Order: sequence, then C-alpha cells, then structure tokens
Amino acid sequence: MADLTGKTALVTGSVQGIGLAVAEALARAGARIAVHGLGGDEQIREVCDGLKDKGAPQAEFFHGDLRDPGQVTHLMQAVADWGGADILVNNAGIQQTAPLAQMPWESWQQILQVNLSAAFLTMQAALPVMAERGYGRVINIASVHGLVASREKSPYVAAKHGLVGLSRVAALEYAAKGSKETGGVTVNCLCPGWTETAIIAPQIEDRAAAHGGDRAAGIADLLAEKQPSLRTSDPAEIGALALWLCDPLAHNMTGAAIPVDGGWTAQ
Repeated sequence: MADLTGKTALVTGSVQGIGLAVAEALARAGARIAVHGLGGDEQIREVCDGLKDKGAPQAEFFHGDLRDPGQVTHLMQAVADWGGADILVNNAGIQQTAPLAQMPWESWQQILQVNLSAAFLTMQAALPVMAERGYGRVINIASVHGLVASREKSPYVAAKHGLVGLSRVAALEYAAKGSKETGGVTVNCLCPGWTETAIIAPQIEDRAAAHGGDRAAGIADLLAEKQPSLRTSDPAEIGALALWLCDPLAHNMTGAAIPVDGGWTAQ
C-alpha cells in the first residue's frame, strides 16, 4: 500500500459514496484529508472522526458550493492555507435526466459547472504547486459516461466527456514535472459504471422486489442492458484504485481514463 504520510488530499464530495471511499483509502495510507461536500454538521463530524480513526492525522471540512466559481476559488485558497493539496480528487457531481429538447438551460449550466468547470478551477489552482513540489496527483472521477453516451443525459455526458479531455490536456502539460524519485505529477480519470451508492439503492430494491426479494437477481436484471459482468462495483474498489494511482510507482500512469465498468465500454 502506498505510504502517503505527509501528503494532503482534497476530495470533493467526500461525505458519502465514492468520494468517502476514496478519502478512507487515502486516510488509511496516512494522508491528511480535506473533506468537502453536502452534509449536516453531525454527518460532517462523523466523517472527519471516522477518517482520523482510519489513520488520517488530520481531517477537516472545507465548504464550497461548486456551482459558484468564486466559492471554488475560496475553497482552494482555504486548502492552500492549510498546506495545499498534494492529491486532488474531483469527485463531486450532480445529474438530471430529461430528453435533450426538454432539458432546462439552468440544469445544463449547473451540471456543467459542478461536473466540469469546478474541476478546471481546482486543477488550475493545484497543479502549479504540485509541479513545484515534484509530486502531485489529480484523480478525476469521471464516469463510464465520459467514454460512452446514454439517452436523456446530455449535460452529464457532455461534462464527463469534457472532464476526460481536460484531464488529458493537463496530463500532457505536466507530464515532465518531477521525477521518478519524487513521483512526478499525474492526471487521470476513473470511469465507474454501476457502483453501489445511495443513488442507485432504490432501483436495486425495486428490481429485487420484482424477483421475490432476491437482491443479486435484481442487480443482474438492472445491469443486464449495459454491464456484462452483471455485478456492481463497491465504492471501496474505486478507493483502492485511486490509492494505487497515488503511489510514486505510478509516476508514468498519466492521461488515462480507466473504466471500472464490468465490460460496459468493451462492447
């Protein structure tokens, strides 16, 4: 396991789901965690305490509404004042489904701002400092929808495709920074398919009910159209992959969009 002692990680959207799982994996490796996301005071306190229990020497919450560029700038300055992010995980995202012709303009703007523009701003702030230090990791949680499309998700698919492209540009610009010894600066995307988070829990429950309460059968039915493995991923699996990318030995792994999708994009 990578030793991230002395490193600081900012994980957006880290109070639940994939973001929390990534934060937990980095905490176990000894990183300080800058927590961010939407949650009440009690939930935030539990998350920070849990990360410290798992090994993070510090875990503090940083506020910032990613729909507002000014707040994103303020978030990054606050993290810089805390020591700066050696590891940046852009995980926060929002989605709304509707046919393209019926998608509200306001929804388009907000989804692009949170899922793409905020990542541009966080990377713009963090990458120059990473280059100076000779080590840095940007891990953008894209989606399988950064590689393929689905109906009624026009802004989400556009944002995630854009995030993959943005990450590749940044990877090229920073590829020569640092060294094998320091770990270099890398920028990659993780592209999960169906992953067991709270968002899909109601869909799984509905499908399981249709199969007499058989949860595995419900999941297989839900995934049959897209994910050939017929198995969901656990958020911890995404966290483990993110942790590997943070290891200095992954210094030449950059500019990649890595699907964790049970064969979805192989079809």
